[in-house]
Amino acid sequence: MLRVSGLTCDYGPVRALSGVDLELGEGQITAVLGANGAGKTTLLRTLSGLVRPTQGSIQFEGHELTRLRVEQIVSLGLVHVPEGRGVIAELTVEENLRLGALVRGGDGGSLADAYALFPPLERRRRQAAASLSGGERQMLSLARALLAKPRLLLLDEPSLGLAPKVVAELMATVKELAAQQRIAVLLVEQNARSALSIADRAVVLHLGKVVAKASAAELLADQGLLHHYLGY
Repeated sequence: MLRVSGLTCDYGPVRALSGVDLELGEGQITAVLGANGAGKTTLLRTLSGLVRPTQGSIQFEGHELTRLRVEQIVSLGLVHVPEGRGVIAELTVEENLRLGALVRGGDGGSLADAYALFPPLERRRRQAAASLSGGERQMLSLARALLAKPRLLLLDEPSLGLAPKVVAELMATVKELAAQQRIAVLLVEQNARSALSIADRAVVLHLGKVVAKASAAELLADQGLLHHYLGY
C-alpha cells in the first residue's frame, strides 16, 4: 500500500530525514520509534504533504505523493492525526465530527459509527470540544479522522499525556480498526512498549536515519537496542 524510498527532508541546513525506506501493507500496523528529534513527526508530516521532501519517493497505492497538495493526498485516503489532539475547541463534538465527514466530499462514514466506537462522545455531542478531557479529545481526533474513511492512518503520539488505562483502550481500538476495517496504520509513539504491543512491525529512527527494522515481537525482545536508542 505504501512504499517510501530514499526519503530525505531538510529544514534549512538541518537534515531531518536521511534516505528513509519503509513499506506498509493493508491492515498492517507499523510503529515508528525513536528519541526526541529522531525525525518521527517530520516523517508523518512529509507523508501527508505538510512538508516537502528534498528527495525521495512516496508511493501510495500507485500514486506518487511528493508533488501532490495536502487535500489531494487526503482524497486518496491518507489521513493524518497530528500530535496534540488538534480538535477545534470552539465547535461542538458533533460539529468537529461533521468536518471529518466533509473532508472527502461528504463521502465519509456516519456519525452513528463514530458514536458506536466512542460512546463518551455521543453523551457529549452538543458540548464544546474545549470541555472534553484529554482522553475524550483524543477520541474525538481519531473519530473525526475515521469519518474521512482513511485507507492509511498516520497517528502522531496518540498516547501523549493520557492515563495508562486510557492509553490501553486507545491502542486496543487502533488494533481493532486495523484488523476489522483493513486500515493501515503508521503509529509514531514515545511509549515504545505500548506501540509494540499492537504493532505488526516496527522501525527505529535515529537522527533521521532508519537504524532498525523488524517485527514488533523481535524488537520488543531486543533489550539492547531498546535501551540504546529509546532508553528502555
